[in-house]
Amino acid sequence: MYSKAIQRLFLTLIGVGVSLISLAQTQDSYEYNSEFTWGINKNSSGGLIGGFTFKKARKLSDRVLETFGLEIMNVKHPQEVRKPSRSTGNFFIYGKSNYLYAFRFQYGRDWILFTKAPQQGVEIKAVTAIGPSIGIVAPYYIERSVDNSFFVTVKEQYDPNNPQHNFNNILGTGNLFQGIGESSIQLGVNAKFGLNFEMGTVKSSVTGFEVGFLVDSYFKKVVLMPTTTNYAIFPTVYFTLFYGSRR
Repeated sequence: MYSKAIQRLFLTLIGVGVSLISLAQTQDSYEYNSEFTWGINKNSSGGLIGGFTFKKARKLSDRVLETFGLEIMNVKHPQEVRKPSRSTGNFFIYGKSNYLYAFRFQYGRDWILFTKAPQQGVEIKAVTAIGPSIGIVAPYYIERSVDNSFFVTVKEQYDPNNPQHNFNNILGTGNLFQGIGESSIQLGVNAKFGLNFEMGTVKSSVTGFEVGFLVDSYFKKVVLMPTTTNYAIFPTVYFTLFYGSRR
């Protein structure tokens, strides 16, 4: 399911790495002791924007950084497809019963492969991290008509066993964050490996991107779409555009 995406990622890594390593060969080192970054994430298990990342790092040596991270992600089922309502044209995901919001806490190491000069080149790091995951499973609400009336509607969690929740009866989705108070929690662990490319030209700021592979594993299956196969393990390839500061 994810093999093609993973292959594309590592082909991209090879191409990007080859083109940037030459830029990273600078004669002067770029010294700093700590950094804080935040980023916008796109991944194969998320939507247009997968979520947000935050990371604090401090140097243990010239080549190794200790890192503490937090990722907040919206995790989707592989079979989710947005479809328009035949009555309103509003989009919804037919068959979806729950959201999964993942809070991933991470402890890891960044290994500096190539350093950069203060105002040129690229710093390249190998990124590794592992930690606990807290999954917030929130109900997915749909809006449906009542007694085939276009003017009388109700918003409720999608239930495949409810005959009123057939495709033709659904008008759209519920309100943003509707039903969040009915959420349940599922625990798990996560681990990731990636390559980090920092290309900032100002010594005190950080700008760059990170690409890699992450596995999010929960202790039991997370039911996102009741009528199809659900999973406890969510492998994903990701791309993160990040910004931050260092000193």
